[in-house]
Amino acid sequence: MAAGNVIPTRMELTRLKKKLVTAVRGHKLLKDKRDELMRQFMDMVRENMTLRKKVEEGIRQANRKFVIARAAMTSAEIKTALMMPKQEVSVDVSSRNVMSVDIPVFDIKTRTGDAADIYPYGFAFTSGDLDDAVKSLDDVLPDMLRLAEVEKACQMMASEIEKTRRRVNALEHVIIPETQENIKYITMKLDENERSSQVRLMKVKDMMLKEAHHYEM
Repeated sequence: MAAGNVIPTRMELTRLKKKLVTAVRGHKLLKDKRDELMRQFMDMVRENMTLRKKVEEGIRQANRKFVIARAAMTSAEIKTALMMPKQEVSVDVSSRNVMSVDIPVFDIKTRTGDAADIYPYGFAFTSGDLDDAVKSLDDVLPDMLRLAEVEKACQMMASEIEKTRRRVNALEHVIIPETQENIKYITMKLDENERSSQVRLMKVKDMMLKEAHHYEM
């Protein structure tokens, strides 16, 4: 609100002073929130880079082992061996609050706790290379889910950082300076009014004294 559009009253001055106190406090809190979000965001970005490299390497190793298994077995034999999986995996999705951002948390659950259930075939007619390939994929699965969790968290935190940054800038460059300018304007106007009132009172007093003096004469 431009200073010229403000009603210069004491009530408005009191309201604006309260607004300024709230805006300054909110600006500090939002700056602290932005800084903490940035710190945690950078930690997650570093974790994301580490996990991505680990997952990509794990998938690359698993593919290499499947190629080796393919050399020892025919495509039909591999398809038959993997046709009926014994294990079942589910993912429970919850969330945790980080600086008012609800980031996802993935929890892996398997139908059974037997580690051998990842192999949906008997070992008599398959290659040990296929076992290594299946085990490699099983080993990389937790890291893949953690990577998905961290990447989603990074996206959500980046969005929250941008919103917080805009609010900080709005308070710092628009709301607080505008409120301070309005307070200054109202204070100046009230001082002017007070000086005008004093001048009028002095004139009235002089007139009354002159009139009283005239009557006395």
